[in-house]
Amino acid sequence: MPAQNLPPSVFHMLERNIGKRVRIIIDSAYGYEGTLEAVTQELAGIWLSEADAIILRATLAQPIPQIASKEEAGDLYLNLKEIQRFEVLQQTQSRQR
Repeated sequence: MPAQNLPPSVFHMLERNIGKRVRIIIDSAYGYEGTLEAVTQELAGIWLSEADAIILRATLAQPIPQIASKEEAGDLYLNLKEIQRFEVLQQTQSRQR
């Protein structure tokens, strides 16, 4: 039987980002930043290490939400049903001269 070219599932797309720093938005004013450590399918969710809880604020002058504060949250599990937005943060590399 020939192999079918199926589109990747959400779990495959998340697994590609294991080890990267991510920002998870839970609702319009709250989320987390941390390192994506694992993706689970049985209890659909993700595990973050070294996570920070973040508070987001938007104003009329600045309608795009910005991080207003951070607080250490440690390691945590987030259910995929609760996640509104998943962002992979770019790694900044310091230039050596």
